[in-house]
Amino acid sequence: MQSTRLTLICHAVTPLQKQGRFPDDESVAADWHDAALSLSGRYPKKTRLLCGPEARTRQTAGLFGADPQIEEALRDGDFGRWKGQDIGQLDSQQLQDWMADSTCAPHGGESVVQICTRVERWMKSLESQPGHVLAVTHPFVIRAALLYVMRFPLSMFYLIDIEPLSSTELRFNNVWRLRLETHA
Repeated sequence: MQSTRLTLICHAVTPLQKQGRFPDDESVAADWHDAALSLSGRYPKKTRLLCGPEARTRQTAGLFGADPQIEEALRDGDFGRWKGQDIGQLDSQQLQDWMADSTCAPHGGESVVQICTRVERWMKSLESQPGHVLAVTHPFVIRAALLYVMRFPLSMFYLIDIEPLSSTELRFNNVWRLRLETHA
């Protein structure tokens, strides 16, 4: 049985991230390109290139190939009324409720449980698709994938930091595994 290799790439930094705001469908920051050039030759060209539908994931995916396939399961969480909002300006009780209760969505968008369920369904679909998938997506999606693979409880969701342009390697060969690699 051939294995499935899934490389999750976090999109490049955006102006809203730099400002401490919730994401919207914004483009990447102007200085992302130089930092990302070192990644462009890291993966073979015969990988299946996927990305979320947002501008920031499509732009970042462009570093790895000219024609990424849009995959809805890789879209960012729906932050509802909080899109583009300064995190420090939000109602602190609503923010605390959202972070403490993974079923809660005070912003009117998706809860963490809904994001994790969406990502889990997508990852299960990959289990029967051998080969290398390079997927450019968002921190919330990568966190959800790690919870699924490592069988972490939902309470671990906010304890995982995902940096812009970071890569996470996962392999499936009858069981999902996290693979840590060095790039010398």
